[in-house]
Amino acid sequence: MNEDAHSTNGSGSRTWLDRLSQVLQGDPRDREELLTLLRDAQQRGLFGVDALTMIEGVLQVSEMQVRDIMVPRSRMVVLERDAQPDEMIPSIVASGHSRFPVIGDSRDEVVGILLAKDLLRAYAEDSTEHFRVKECLRPPVFVPESKRLNVLLKEFRSSRNHLAVVVNEYGGVAGMVTIEDVLEQIVGEIEDEHDIDEGSYILEHDGQYTVKAITPVEEINEVLMTSFDEEEFDTIGGVVMNAFGHMPKRDESIVVDGLIFTVLRSDNRRIYLLRISRKQEQEESLSG
Repeated sequence: MNEDAHSTNGSGSRTWLDRLSQVLQGDPRDREELLTLLRDAQQRGLFGVDALTMIEGVLQVSEMQVRDIMVPRSRMVVLERDAQPDEMIPSIVASGHSRFPVIGDSRDEVVGILLAKDLLRAYAEDSTEHFRVKECLRPPVFVPESKRLNVLLKEFRSSRNHLAVVVNEYGGVAGMVTIEDVLEQIVGEIEDEHDIDEGSYILEHDGQYTVKAITPVEEINEVLMTSFDEEEFDTIGGVVMNAFGHMPKRDESIVVDGLIFTVLRSDNRRIYLLRISRKQEQEESLSG
């Protein structure tokens, strides 16, 4: 009986391997066929869930364009070419970024990229009086909105650049994209010291809340005095996804029960981070 079972299992393995080999040796009929085989392989224990997730991410990256993940122009943290070092430090510290586009007369005139470490070096050497931004700028890299992410990643690796300025069809600045933005599409969110601390879900500042999408609905109701259905949804991300009716992109907003939910970080598979503000407060701020 053991021999029969062994024979059956061996036959099953050969059948699956034959199918996979046939697909990989020729052109798969479609992407779904390939994904089905890969998911089948994962369920058989040939590799883990994390590996499957990354493979799916790689396949998605090959189909996505820069416009799908870029930080839009309105949310770019930029430095002015003629600003003094002391005027730059607040923006650098508040953002926590390491690279900054430097602009001339307008946001459409990106003259270079400043690395925060170059400015910090000047402070360490007590030579900020003689610091000249123009002398420390790295040449900017410009890419079109339509560039494929897999091509951009290859260019990032070969050029050792970590940031590119995205331009639209008219040559104006549409946004920016970093190598981290691309990698997050493959491996998921890359947290750093500027993200919300592990175990913490809600961060309040000036009446606005930055929350992880996995924050339990019960906790949101308790902190914001809301009444979202705790039976229908486990997390606030589920509430927001249901309200959108589709997978929202970064910076998309929606009003739910008098609250404005803005997506701060997401990919094609999930929402990671949200900003919540009260609709009435924002209207009063705009009118003021």
